[in-house]
Amino acid sequence: MAHVVTDNCIKCKYMDCVEVCPVDCFYVGENMLVIHPDECIDCGVCVPECPAEAIFQDTDDQVESHWLDHNRKYAESWPNILRKGLTPPDADEWNGAPSKLAEHFSPKPGDG
Repeated sequence: MAHVVTDNCIKCKYMDCVEVCPVDCFYVGENMLVIHPDECIDCGVCVPECPAEAIFQDTDDQVESHWLDHNRKYAESWPNILRKGLTPPDADEWNGAPSKLAEHFSPKPGDG
């Protein structure tokens, strides 16, 4: 089991989760973070740190099965992030917005 980042992270990207991860398994894209499922130790310390409530166990009933593949795919091409970066100034406005994956996801890497 592992944790995965889901669509509410898109355009929010608060990054509080990065600071508490004991194994540095977060990877950064242009407008979201992902967790490398093969590196995640399933400790769960990142979950309460996420203001967007975008992190779940991959086996959680609320999580669609594609999120595990999404996290793995982008973790393998985006840079690893070890420290919290700057939160986008409009993050709170995007928190909870609908259709974020379909309409706003960027596959471009972010700054690690």
